[in-house]
Amino acid sequence: MHFLVIDDEIRLVELIVRYLRESGHTADSRYDGPGGLAAARDPQVDAVVLDVMLPGMDGVEVCRTLRREANDVPVVLLTARGAVAERVAGLDAGADDYLVKPFAMEELHARLRAISRRRPGADGLSGLDSRLEVGDLVLDPEAQRAWRDGTELELSRREFAVLQVLMENAGLVVSRSRLLDEVWDGEFDLRSNAIDVHVYKLRTKVDKAFGRSDITTLRGRGYRLETRRDTVARP
Repeated sequence: MHFLVIDDEIRLVELIVRYLRESGHTADSRYDGPGGLAAARDPQVDAVVLDVMLPGMDGVEVCRTLRREANDVPVVLLTARGAVAERVAGLDAGADDYLVKPFAMEELHARLRAISRRRPGADGLSGLDSRLEVGDLVLDPEAQRAWRDGTELELSRREFAVLQVLMENAGLVVSRSRLLDEVWDGEFDLRSNAIDVHVYKLRTKVDKAFGRSDITTLRGRGYRLETRRDTVARP
């Protein structure tokens, strides 16, 4: 895939570009808003890493302009720690996700994979199809079907959606609030046990039935789908 990194911190841009290239992708960079906007219009760009604070035009305005032009290129916004207003403004402007600086390159890569798969018509990072694969778990978003170790899973619509979010962010913590937004459209209060009930049912079907324990709960933080292949359920 081809990524575009827009940030005025030259050293950070160099690190991101090098990491993406070493991960098998191509990547270009720009260091200001106007130049970044022009580069993001290239149809060959599969996703954009966009800093909020840019000379010439800030990242929020870059994103807003792209969406105004009906450009649906996926965007991960980079913000400073504690800059809640920036994150809200960026998401309202059409950004697909955000990361708070400093961040791990692995997390940025995972978020780029996730938002790229959501793009209509995207082929996914494998270049083959839109299926998600984590170990022996396979999920087909278009067909709404999922398998573990070759066995098809019988999942409800919400269970399927929760599994999809976890697989898109495999190895990363997915907060309850994020699941609430992406699966339930925020229709429940965070104090509701609806999320816990669905995760419990999902874990029963996806893990316990196969003697595994890949879906873990991190108290006070959320849930994570482990990427190790040897996560065997404990008695």
